[in-house]
Amino acid sequence: MAEAQAGVVIVGAGPAGLVLGNLLLDRGVDCVILERRSRAAVEGRARAGFLAAHSVRVLTENGLAAGLLARGRTHTTCRFRSERGEFTLDYAGLGRGEVHTVYPQQELVRDLVAEFLRRGGDLRFGAEAADVTDGRVRVRDGADATGRYATGRYVTGRYVAGCDGHRGVGRAALTAQGVPTARWDHGVSWLAVLAAAPPSMPATGYALHERGFAGHMARTATVTRYYLQCPRGTDPADWSEDRIWTELATRMRTAEFGPLREGAVLEKTVVDLRSDVLESPGTGRLWLAGDAAGLISPSAAKGANLAVLQAESLARAFEAALLRGDESGLARYAADCLPRVWRAHEFSHWMSGLLHGPADAGDIDRDEARYGRALQYARLESLRTSRRHQDFFAENYTGV
Repeated sequence: MAEAQAGVVIVGAGPAGLVLGNLLLDRGVDCVILERRSRAAVEGRARAGFLAAHSVRVLTENGLAAGLLARGRTHTTCRFRSERGEFTLDYAGLGRGEVHTVYPQQELVRDLVAEFLRRGGDLRFGAEAADVTDGRVRVRDGADATGRYATGRYVTGRYVAGCDGHRGVGRAALTAQGVPTARWDHGVSWLAVLAAAPPSMPATGYALHERGFAGHMARTATVTRYYLQCPRGTDPADWSEDRIWTELATRMRTAEFGPLREGAVLEKTVVDLRSDVLESPGTGRLWLAGDAAGLISPSAAKGANLAVLQAESLARAFEAALLRGDESGLARYAADCLPRVWRAHEFSHWMSGLLHGPADAGDIDRDEARYGRALQYARLESLRTSRRHQDFFAENYTGV
């Protein structure tokens, strides 16, 4: 059976793969995107929604921002609550004066899929990559919507871009070559709740409580994302709607600051906060972007923004290599991206320390718990009172 050929084979149709694919098509680089899930599953998966100024710029400059510019919501502040009161931080007036654009990731993915197809791109849903070997991707049960791609077909590219997440074949192929990974387990889990409820705050709210962290993330006029810190190993099925709203009310101190606007729970999952970074995001014919290159905890909403940053850099490098025979951009890819990746990880780690006290600490004794909570509140007080600390927060909160 003849093999399908492409300049770049992209594995994974998440934000990294779709941005990369669109940028390559715009630059005249032939590519194909392989995605193991169906189109409905890809476009319906609710994930993050915070886009930094850099991400908005990349999408806008490349004709990929019509939806977010029309329907995205600009956020300029965040709010902190604790037993010591509430304060609002206007980060748009600090640091570099940048803001967030909140646009649900599933809507962005729908936009990127539609634009890739409009540009004539080859996007194959239901095409699961079984393995990657020297630019050759073996597809298991690979078929497009019409069933034209037979089981066991190979797709070969001059280069392969692994954009299929931290459990994907791209990362597996690279680590099999001996590339080491730096890892960190934050020891924290969140119950992530998507509710059919209007936001109860203008933007993002962070609540510190002795029972654990709670977060409020405005998504749209009718949908809000909430987070509840929970013990590792929690089963989402144990959390009824009544229990979720009661616990949110307690931790967000609604008796003091006003009620939450409740609604039906659309989705509830448990997220274990873990981070890792590959020492090198690629070599030879295989290069990674997004979660495949490094998984970051959601504490500071950096994942999708790092994916866009890496896709932009990788698109330039592939263009130079394929159209001009210049591989220097690929050689610099790690040096260009990793310093910013690590800076994002450092801030995400700092945010985790700010938001999570020793709730449900298990075998941590009472004195250690008291010490940990005092440090947490010292960080919060410094953020409330120090302009230098606020500038640092604003620059890192909105940037990559």
